[in-house]
Amino acid sequence: MYLLPRPKNVTEKEGFYEINYHTAVVLGERIKENGLSYAAILQSGISDGTGIHVSCLRGKAQKGDIYLDFSEELKEQEYRLIVTENGVFVSGGDGAGVLYGVQTLCQMLIQCGGVLPCAEISDEPDRKVRGYFLDETRGRVLTLPYLKKTADRLSRYKLNQFQLYVEHTYLFRNLSEMWRDETPLTAEDIMELDAYCRERHIELVPSLASFGHLYTLLSTKSYGHLCELEDSWKEPFSFWDRMRHHTVNVTDKRTMVLIKGMIDEYTALFTSDKFNICADETFDLGKGKSKEAAERDGIHRIYINHVKELCEYLVEKKKQPMFWGDIICGEPELVRELPENTICLTWGYAPEQREHVCRLMAEAGARQYLCPGVGGWNRWMNLIRSSYDNIVRMCGYARKYRAEGVLNTDWGDCGHINHPEYSVPGLIYGAAFSWNPQAPAFDEINRQISRLEFRDSSGQIVGLMAEMAEQSLYNWWDAVIFYENNALRHAPEGELLPTRLRGETACRDAAAALKTISGDIKKAVVSLDGGQKELAEALLITADAIDIWNEVGALIWKRENQIEVRQEDAAALAARLENWFMYYKKLWRTISREGDLHHVSEIVFWYADFLRDRGLS
Repeated sequence: MYLLPRPKNVTEKEGFYEINYHTAVVLGERIKENGLSYAAILQSGISDGTGIHVSCLRGKAQKGDIYLDFSEELKEQEYRLIVTENGVFVSGGDGAGVLYGVQTLCQMLIQCGGVLPCAEISDEPDRKVRGYFLDETRGRVLTLPYLKKTADRLSRYKLNQFQLYVEHTYLFRNLSEMWRDETPLTAEDIMELDAYCRERHIELVPSLASFGHLYTLLSTKSYGHLCELEDSWKEPFSFWDRMRHHTVNVTDKRTMVLIKGMIDEYTALFTSDKFNICADETFDLGKGKSKEAAERDGIHRIYINHVKELCEYLVEKKKQPMFWGDIICGEPELVRELPENTICLTWGYAPEQREHVCRLMAEAGARQYLCPGVGGWNRWMNLIRSSYDNIVRMCGYARKYRAEGVLNTDWGDCGHINHPEYSVPGLIYGAAFSWNPQAPAFDEINRQISRLEFRDSSGQIVGLMAEMAEQSLYNWWDAVIFYENNALRHAPEGELLPTRLRGETACRDAAAALKTISGDIKKAVVSLDGGQKELAEALLITADAIDIWNEVGALIWKRENQIEVRQEDAAALAARLENWFMYYKKLWRTISREGDLHHVSEIVFWYADFLRDRGLS
């Protein structure tokens, strides 16, 4: 039987417990708050796993019931699950502990149906805070129902913090010029999601860009003057610019007034006592309007002054500040100038990520969350293997350097083009390894995720996703950079075509592999639970995406190397690209608002025109 995260202690017993239609979920009298939520999750799990609908009541359990209650013997988030022939008992040190015991029981029901093996499980997390950070601003603005579905997943795998990254995709009351071309979240969306998360013992933490990455705000006529660079609002939209530029001018006093006002409005929507100001990747700092201050005081000094003022402001508002640690790691001792409760979010996404920065920040006395990543940005399919290696490594560093939490990141970068369902394996890796340091091997945990999350009785869906990711030769980052270099003339110069495209056999080999993978997906559909079969269509659309863009890259490579390409072949590929994109847009809209889909469309259609009109032959 698979259980994720893997419990610390499992003792198997003789005998079996059988659920019947007269079974009741009984809430102990000490469970006052959220008890009905725990019961509803368990009732749904029982119905899903057995087809039986059970009732819920409060009081004393009778023979055959499932009893939920607190236990003074257990710590916060700790739970004990006892399955006997005469009933099931779930106890927790607090409400979260009870919920986690319920979620473990639900996983047993998925696999065993209405006849559960007798066992005793005692369990508690390795890291107190286990979070998920989702980009809700640089491409997709996920719908509220999908965000709730994500919260359900976090709960199912015992994650207890959720952050949505926002730059311009919240409907600030007086900043219509910033969000007018978007489909932003509203105050009602945030407050409803906050309440939904709270019932599941998930802290929804506000995360708002406040320093760098304010591209859309600083591209407006009204606020462009607060950008570090001159005349930012005059430039055409660029994914590259949005990733690399648009830092606020910290030497202008109006900047702090604006940022604090945004923080005031946004933080009021959340019940969390934390606030993530981000403050990462301030690439332009000291290169424009603040150059004189940077030359006089140093870039790190003007950086920390801005961060410090925001952190102190949050502390005054009874909030715990958080910020990304990529800049301060260059001068880690500066962390001592920040309020003592400030959390540094130390990130690293490489599969062989070094521990150097984690160690430096720990030695400087920083309170840390360590932040790995699910490896989906700028790709049609997440780098499943890479994310596994990265997350295992970073969770190990979290234990070694006694980080207070793990915050697993899911960035969108240039349009968030990967289907969000492909981040689920990485989400679960983070949940599993921040809870229990005993990490299942890559293939084994993929089988478990396939079975538990995607209801694939063959256990192969996640493995096929991992294989698919390895076939991408011309990924979305390559496509964006080539487009912006040719259409906008301001992307980075240098190697515009990846070396993996070189040679005429690479694309053929990848196409053959994708054809095999697509066939295996079609065969695996019979093994998927009815509610998960729609995943197969998404995977087939993605396999075609990888294949088509590989072909696009190969044709460009041939042109660059003066290899003849028939114009009719290029035109046929353009038509294939357009037809595929119609299905991709349909898939996008099933779970996402329009967001940046129009910017993605501009690039896709430019390529189609390029193939037809630019003389590839």
